[in-house]
Amino acid sequence: MTISKRLLLAAAAVLALSMPASAANMIGNCEVSGEKGSIPIAAPAKAGQLTVEVSLPAPIWWNGDTPEAIKDGMEYCMAAEIAWRAGYDKLEVINVGWDALIAGQTEGFDLAMSQISITEERKKVHDFSVSYFNSDIGVLARTDAPVDERSIKSAKVGVQQATTGASFAQGTLGLTDVQVYPDQGDMFTALRAGQIDAAMTDTSIVLAEEVANPGKVAVVGQYKTGEAYGAIYPKGNANNATIDKIIQSMIDDGTMSKLGAKYLAAAWGKDPAAVPYFNP
Repeated sequence: MTISKRLLLAAAAVLALSMPASAANMIGNCEVSGEKGSIPIAAPAKAGQLTVEVSLPAPIWWNGDTPEAIKDGMEYCMAAEIAWRAGYDKLEVINVGWDALIAGQTEGFDLAMSQISITEERKKVHDFSVSYFNSDIGVLARTDAPVDERSIKSAKVGVQQATTGASFAQGTLGLTDVQVYPDQGDMFTALRAGQIDAAMTDTSIVLAEEVANPGKVAVVGQYKTGEAYGAIYPKGNANNATIDKIIQSMIDDGTMSKLGAKYLAAAWGKDPAAVPYFNP
């Protein structure tokens, strides 16, 4: 063996020893912390992987405009950790339409995570996981044309079709000048263009939009609704209870708190509780 070869082997050994033990435990840009296969699922929707549906765009929760581009984000890294603990190091993300997702018209997935509020009506169509995040309904307005608790009653308000924000705006608040959009992106584009005065959806989602468009839009208030996010499971699927155990284990061991601190609190730059509450 030559000296140069011995030196290369020695250098490789030193490098291997210096690398953190968790360096290989990555899915995308997410460092998974649980034990691989500690809570296995027997028959995933597609062999050898976890398949997760989402309705994009969903910045901070899923960082990227297409499934292929997404490598991190709050819910993406949740899904990565679930896959790892279930025994897989492959995660497939499928982008689906919001209406189809909520109506139960999609198939071939293990779970869906897309900042989905748990409601009794949706439970008729889906099984839900344990809740993993609490969110109220926020009001987003342009910084050059803010609205307040009183003026929103007569404002032109945008909502996303088939969301709890739409139900709240039209039902609970009784707003009459409401524009309904098929997805978040269209709604927020309309707000920035001045086609509507405010956009209403989950506080977590409008906070992310404020971060994405600094100085242009701001979350001016929110309404207390007591909403909670959960993952959607195919109704009656045999793996639902097992995936629920994985999510609960992530809550219990602090993984969820760490992900929240990394992707939510740090990105928003503020505590959602600091946003003032409007009276209905």
